[in-house]
Amino acid sequence: MVEPATATQAFAPAVPLLKDELDIVIPTIRNLDFLEMWRPFFEPYHLIIVQDGDPSKTIKVPAGFDYELYNRNDINRILGPKASCISFKDSACRCFGYMVSKKKYIFTIDDDCFVAKDPSGKAINALEQHIKNLLSPSTPFFFNTLYDPFRKGADFVRGYPFSLREGVPTAISHGLWLNIPDYDAPTQLVKPLERNTRHVDAVLTIPKGTLFPMCGMNLAFDRELIGPAMYFGLMGDGQPIGRYDDMWAGWCTKVICDHLGLGVKTGLPYIYHSKASNPFVNLRKEYKGIFWQEEIIPFFQQAVLPKDCTTVQKCYIELAKQVKEKLSKVDPYFDKLAEAMVTWIEAWDELNPTGASLRNGKAA
Repeated sequence: MVEPATATQAFAPAVPLLKDELDIVIPTIRNLDFLEMWRPFFEPYHLIIVQDGDPSKTIKVPAGFDYELYNRNDINRILGPKASCISFKDSACRCFGYMVSKKKYIFTIDDDCFVAKDPSGKAINALEQHIKNLLSPSTPFFFNTLYDPFRKGADFVRGYPFSLREGVPTAISHGLWLNIPDYDAPTQLVKPLERNTRHVDAVLTIPKGTLFPMCGMNLAFDRELIGPAMYFGLMGDGQPIGRYDDMWAGWCTKVICDHLGLGVKTGLPYIYHSKASNPFVNLRKEYKGIFWQEEIIPFFQQAVLPKDCTTVQKCYIELAKQVKEKLSKVDPYFDKLAEAMVTWIEAWDELNPTGASLRNGKAA
């Protein structure tokens, strides 16, 4: 049986990596008692808490953490009419935290995710592993059979082209989960008792041209490299779909990373996912997406971005245009989503004027 680590088993590194260059973004509707378990790892960092649901509710944060908290009233005040692009009553609201951050790196985690233990029983510092993933190159153009060649004890195998061994910058680090797997509702229903007990000690680059199902509960990324594309879409209240927010962001960011020559890693680190969501509720949220994804995924597999799309913002605006042109036949929702994608970029550029300069192809 897999169990989470306890707070006493977690030991912080002597010098926290990127302490002044990384924000931790947490979406929530409840008090953040789970932070006590993460205290040794998270306390040195700045937290951005995005409160979903009723803004009049008070969210309690354990003492000692450096944080700022935004509720729906704050989002409306800061973005004005453009707040319409931020989902309500859905964890997709977390992407507002990405927008208001001023740090180079983001780590985002759900409030039902605890510290996991590796096979030796040692508490896993998920944040530290994500940082190591992001600070080492990716190899999307040729697969290395020893996985990440930049990890200690590994290297490029015989036959790997020397011309590709420098790698490319890593934009995204996608972590995994022990205990409750990230399953869709149909799989949850047929495997209600299944738990993931396998800790695979591996990190690999997802090859160019290959999409993947990105999960937002244990995720880190380089905000300067890919931040404007980390939009979690329109989900939740008033929308016909839910639980596809991170999937949408994953498909968009992977297409853009492939176009711009950036890397995406998956594997370590693991967190302990403590709570299985209700599969019947999930099915109600997912059922349209389960049908739609059979057309959405081929769309992204075939998406081609023009050569003049040289920034993330330009790529994303072009992708929004293609979503409107090619997915609106699936459902009118995609017209609305495409418009929200453009609004998101406009809001991002207003809060991040350097990004606006880059969007226009000018140095900041």
